Amino acid sequence: MQNPLPKDQHYTYGDYTAWPDDERWELIDGEAYDMSPAPSLPHQDVALKVATQITNFLRGRPCRVFIAPFDVRLPKANEADDRIDTVVQPDLSVVCDPGKLDHKGCRGAPDWVIEVLSPCTASKDQIRKRELYQRHGVREYWLAHPLDRILTLYRLKDGRFEPPQILAMEGTTPVTTLKGLEIDWEEVWEDLGPLD
Repeated sequence: MQNPLPKDQHYTYGDYTAWPDDERWELIDGEAYDMSPAPSLPHQDVALKVATQITNFLRGRPCRVFIAPFDVRLPKANEADDRIDTVVQPDLSVVCDPGKLDHKGCRGAPDWVIEVLSPCTASKDQIRKRELYQRHGVREYWLAHPLDRILTLYRLKDGRFEPPQILAMEGTTPVTTLKGLEIDWEEVWEDLGPLD
């Protein structure tokens, strides 16, 4: 797609699946968001190292972790897939209900989502996606700021995210959704080159 998509058009997953495979898009309430350029090296390093810790913890457990690109379709009700107008690609998604998984990805809210912030997506991740994940019942939402080494952590209670915890990405951070898992930030930062 050479030209940006018109902002005033309402798109669905049916439209999304017809777009070229070499382009990455997200849809939020029918509005298309271009996912290029590709994430930076520090972004990828942090996402991969956190995903590795989660994967190791989940061995023999029913939950699964997925790394972007991985489509998460968020229907408003019981509409057919091609009518869904929200499909996102979180950096990391943990899904504990195998009934939500199919060959297309995930239909319904993951239990835990982590977004690693990039300058081009930070606003969308902190505002639009936070509201979206709350509305759809994501139990835990983490925003990792790799350059500042700050973690903003949201937990769902009674259908709403509690006020965020803002933590340094150092030591360990326990995961409420997966009892017993703690992300070890020293392991994440080990052997990383400069982040700027």
